[in-house]
Amino acid sequence: MAVNYRKADITPRQRAMLDFALKVCLRSHEIGEADFEALGPHGFSDEDIWDIAAITAFFGLSNRMASFADMMPNPEFYLMGRVPREKK
Repeated sequence: MAVNYRKADITPRQRAMLDFALKVCLRSHEIGEADFEALGPHGFSDEDIWDIAAITAFFGLSNRMASFADMMPNPEFYLMGRVPREKK
């Protein structure tokens, strides 16, 4: 899921949330009423939608600041999703 949520075994509600978050991240200028209406049937309130957008925006800001400052995460986090797991 950390690499590609579209291939993860998640609920339709989780997928709707992540689709919205990705749009906030990549194309926030395109967000309109239809995007909010698409989240309603999944049980998201206006406050929930605000939280999704705020967390997504803060994550983007903090990552850009860390990149600008050339900060590296701890090795365990940095390697997440980059090292193949052993197959069971």
